[in-house]
Amino acid sequence: MRVQIVLFDGVEEQDFVGPYEVFSLAGRQSSGAVRVGYVTSGAPRVVTAAFGTQVTVANGWSPGEADLIVVPGGGFARRTGPGIWAEIADGDLPRKLAAAVKDGVLVTSLCTGAILLAEAGLTAGRPCTTHTGAKEELAARGGEVIDARVVDDGDLVTSAGVTSGLELALHLVRREIGAAVAVRVETILEYEARGTVWAK
Repeated sequence: MRVQIVLFDGVEEQDFVGPYEVFSLAGRQSSGAVRVGYVTSGAPRVVTAAFGTQVTVANGWSPGEADLIVVPGGGFARRTGPGIWAEIADGDLPRKLAAAVKDGVLVTSLCTGAILLAEAGLTAGRPCTTHTGAKEELAARGGEVIDARVVDDGDLVTSAGVTSGLELALHLVRREIGAAVAVRVETILEYEARGTVWAK
């Protein structure tokens, strides 16, 4: 499973680091069945996250090289400056996410990354979730908001706020690779997934 985590200026640090570590450990625990990396919606560059962490992202947009794309959130509470609202105003990332889904890539989100999916038209009429503070916005954009840490609607998987990225990644490892690998990753992280995954 080839995983790409999309980074943009203003992205929340925990949103992308948590899933990155889960998927990286899953790769080690499965003889390389999972490969994960960061991408941007454009060319490779340095991304500055919400709390100032700078990440050199070596790969640009390449959904043809991914089976799964993870869209983190960040910057929801401020309408100006970097974050999801700047990405929505620019329009490039939402357009590319919509196209990736049409090409058969599984697109997932955590935290307010779900608002970017909504802008791409991917959550309308679909069970989904996001950060507690953004659920009203997601519903206003047509999502059928479910109060769960992870909502699995088959080809759309979303998760709630910040730390729920761990649950999202563990669930996807379990779903796509197997429970044995997911359990080994939980053991290494000394973390037990919280809550029930909502699924049809």
